[in-house]
Amino acid sequence: MVNEKRGIPKNLNLLLSGLIVIVAGVVYGGHPTYLMPELLNFNVEALELKNMLRAVMGIYIGIGSYWLLGAFKPNLWSGATLSNVLFMGGISFGRIVSTVFDGVSMLLTPALFLELLFFGWGLYNIKKYK
Repeated sequence: MVNEKRGIPKNLNLLLSGLIVIVAGVVYGGHPTYLMPELLNFNVEALELKNMLRAVMGIYIGIGSYWLLGAFKPNLWSGATLSNVLFMGGISFGRIVSTVFDGVSMLLTPALFLELLFFGWGLYNIKKYK
């Protein structure tokens, strides 16, 4: 359960990323007509955009919940960690593509670094605790 060299709990990656992703989901979809103009400087008026943002919220809450379950249920740990690696790797890839083609986002670049951190940490855990 504990990484002997660093004393880092095996499940900390799933716990932290699960909580962060659930909070991000609530930010995206909780009240998009208020939060998106405040945080990202764009208005959310179209019904379809509200629907998409709330769907993203649902995805984030669902996957974040799975990671939290994986942190506490050993039989789910492997699948939860693999899905975490795929999610963090995929979202990092998308942000890198956006950075190359669209420019650097001062607001979301810290998110990219966290996603890369969780991606690498998950790969490390899969290799170490296989």
